Amino acid sequence: MSDPTFGISIERVDNEPRPAVWSDMSIVGLVGTAPSADVGEFPVDTPVFMYSDDATKLTALGADGTLKDAVDLINAQLGEFQVAAKVVVVRVTEGADADETITNILGDAATTGMYALQQAGAILGHVPRLVCVPGFTSQRTPPAANAVTAALTPVLNKLLAHAVVDGPATDQQDALDWRETISSGRIIPVDPAVKILDDGSEVTVPMSPGVIGIGVRRDHEKNGRPFHSWANQAMQGIVGPSRPINFSLTDGATEGQTLLSNNIGVLVRGELGVATAIADGGFVFIGTDTCSDDDLWRFYNVSRGRDYIHLMLLRTLRYFLGKRNLTGQTIQDVLNTMGGGMRQLQADGDILGFRLSFTRDQNTPEELRLGRFTVTFEAEEAPVLRYIGVRSAKYRAAFDALLDDLLAQIGTITG
Repeated sequence: MSDPTFGISIERVDNEPRPAVWSDMSIVGLVGTAPSADVGEFPVDTPVFMYSDDATKLTALGADGTLKDAVDLINAQLGEFQVAAKVVVVRVTEGADADETITNILGDAATTGMYALQQAGAILGHVPRLVCVPGFTSQRTPPAANAVTAALTPVLNKLLAHAVVDGPATDQQDALDWRETISSGRIIPVDPAVKILDDGSEVTVPMSPGVIGIGVRRDHEKNGRPFHSWANQAMQGIVGPSRPINFSLTDGATEGQTLLSNNIGVLVRGELGVATAIADGGFVFIGTDTCSDDDLWRFYNVSRGRDYIHLMLLRTLRYFLGKRNLTGQTIQDVLNTMGGGMRQLQADGDILGFRLSFTRDQNTPEELRLGRFTVTFEAEEAPVLRYIGVRSAKYRAAFDALLDDLLAQIGTITG
């Protein structure tokens, strides 16, 4: 449209950086069994979204199987001003034994079993990024790995998610043997199981939903930012671990410290009046690691934080594609957009610092002519504090100060 000869022309100018768009990292993906579930509400191999306090959905889920107990344990961990967790449930058919159920959980790599989680975004508009398959991640025939745990990582990579997986909950050596079969920066191993009260009787259930619930609570406490560890957090709604885990803050030769040194998160009991215990009471989860082979990405708060940054960049920078021509202003707007989001994270203490760069060696005229350019960003997430060294020594200078004071006092008295 040409400008009028006599009139007014209004043009909207769009040459500003964009505000950062963040993703919800606390949506739970829960895969399990519920034989008496309402098939209309929870069809098999289909992702279903629910709020964890939805009474109608909970009733429809039924009381048996693994899913109901898992949702209950997640709910028990929610914090102040937190009403519910967001949960994507995938119900699988319960088999005649654990092996048959595991086969159903594995499904096929397209849409069934745990792979149905990959359809949650398209079907529900909710992408689960905290995943657990309670009760089916430890069974294995040595020296082979558990089939579910082994198959999880490709699913997690597609979702940009992390999974908490349960160990055998038998003894230390079994837990270590199980841990040796896992190598993934997206898997968080935990052991043992936990005991809950069910109609007045103690029953043993997997711990992973409780750990997931702690993660949801911590994200909520930090305004949805996943840069903080879940370690040294009380687990509620349980009567104890399935077996006692010996732990001391000062002695590495305990079962708890041994499991932690092999990346396995543990649940330990607080002990009133014991200075080397983790707490004075209750049951406390301690765990900081994934099963990554790379020390730089071993802490799950670091790898989850980097996922958060990557998702922000994807959701924010996609605005520019096709809507802008490649000009100096566009490149500057992209840099300013990225910098704005990173400065916000640094101000909140989620990252220690960052650097953005646009360099000639990565951006040739030929690439620019094709409508392509490359920006490099570097950032350092804050590591979790997991060790404090205190050096205790004598202080001889105190006697020099004492002598100085005494001599000064005596001098005053004697003149």
